[in-house]
Amino acid sequence: MSDAYHDPSNVTNPEHADHHIVTPLQYCMVFGALLIGTLVTVLAADIDLGVLNPVIALGIACTKAVIVILFFMHVKYQSKLIKMTVGAGFFTFIVLITMTLSDYMSRAWGLW
Repeated sequence: MSDAYHDPSNVTNPEHADHHIVTPLQYCMVFGALLIGTLVTVLAADIDLGVLNPVIALGIACTKAVIVILFFMHVKYQSKLIKMTVGAGFFTFIVLITMTLSDYMSRAWGLW
């Protein structure tokens, strides 16, 4: 192959980019963060916070999910296109949950 076809910015074949190597220490730190998140989840379940219990539980769960997606699925080290695709999936999920909850809440007006 000639130098005339060399693509130094790797635009034509972005799937051939250099791969990021994740060290075992980083995996251990992520594992520790997930263990701490699990511990916080268990401790938060024992405390009566009233209507905030589901909000706190979902916040902790979403935080742990973001850690898994960023590090175990290596999204943090991927191209902007992959990050946008994951973000679009989250946006679609939020829209579907919002529509489901709005339907659920509108069915029993005045009954709860």
